[in-house]
Amino acid sequence: MPAVHIATAGVAVGLAVMILSVCLVKGFQGEVAAKLAGFASHIEVLDLNSQTDADNHPITADAALMDVVKKTTQAETVQRVSVKIGVMKTHDDFSGIMLKGIGKEYDKKFIRSCMVEGKFPDFGSNADAINQIVLSRQIAEMLHLKVGDKVYVYFFTNTIKQRRFEIAGIYETHLQQFDKNFVWTDLQTINQLNDWGEEQCSLLEVKLQNFDDLEERTAKLGDAVTAYKNSHQITNLSVMSIRDNPRTRPVLSWLELLDLNVMVILVIMLCVAGVTMISGLLILILERTTTIGVLKALGASNRRIRRIFLVYAGHILVRGMVIGNVFAFLLALLQSQFHLVRLDPATYYVDAVPLAYDPAWLIGINLATLLITLLTLVLPAFIVSVVQPAKTIRFD
Repeated sequence: MPAVHIATAGVAVGLAVMILSVCLVKGFQGEVAAKLAGFASHIEVLDLNSQTDADNHPITADAALMDVVKKTTQAETVQRVSVKIGVMKTHDDFSGIMLKGIGKEYDKKFIRSCMVEGKFPDFGSNADAINQIVLSRQIAEMLHLKVGDKVYVYFFTNTIKQRRFEIAGIYETHLQQFDKNFVWTDLQTINQLNDWGEEQCSLLEVKLQNFDDLEERTAKLGDAVTAYKNSHQITNLSVMSIRDNPRTRPVLSWLELLDLNVMVILVIMLCVAGVTMISGLLILILERTTTIGVLKALGASNRRIRRIFLVYAGHILVRGMVIGNVFAFLLALLQSQFHLVRLDPATYYVDAVPLAYDPAWLIGINLATLLITLLTLVLPAFIVSVVQPAKTIRFD
């Protein structure tokens, strides 16, 4: 029957769109947030003045401070980072860069996953890596550099310092605000350039096990650092979360706005599914007017007849939901395996549509579709009450 097929297709398409929308937004948010955390970490402990002048205000990351940070945040990693602003110059061009020096405890999994050429040295563990750097493809193409090249970097403080580095590898994250100037090197190298001691660094990066704990852990760490400052008579030590970092805040705010888009899509698709099922039920009732009349003549009550049509509509709804789930997961599987839908990484930070599966969201969407659609069918089912047996049977 065409009405049944249309109603089934409407529910299937609406549910598939809702599932794919949620998977897409959650996947996109997770992928971009993970990249941001790979560069900026979830929480930073730094000198208050470093937010405007990063390479001139060190903190002392001694065992006492490291212990406070680790115990308070229950972090996955707490890692030292030193930074130095400089100018990378070749014969033909130059570029302002920010050298990011990392120690042996640094979690290198993220940046190694972004390598496109060469290798990422064991900074902090290998003495041969002290004069090596890893730069982005964007910088390499702009300065016409490749793996193995030697390049000079100039630093301007009280005097001009010059240092020659060897390019060990090239990375690409598609995060333009980082790729355009971040260059990785050894922590000891930056500390030497800044004339800092072994326990000094620009900041501590804290990576949490769960991003959902960000607000709670940041607040607890802020209180712990305040107590630490008071006991050690330190004035400028501060805590900054990834949501407050000027480099990452705009992107995270944009990602949060996507939740509103998802809610709009869910509401629209639920309305589509509901209207489709209402139309299908009305057509079924009108096509079965004679049958309704006969059932009433045989003594069936309006309530019983309504229940018959609601059960039948429920079967159509469930069948449409099963088809919608299968269709959505099939498309999601194809996208995950073959990256059929591509994106411009310069705009979206990823080169293919990412998908993430949240069981709570998926179960909630299915339950909401089932309950809301069934509730919308109750009112049109009351049309059964106006059917008069004498007229319908005589008409037949």
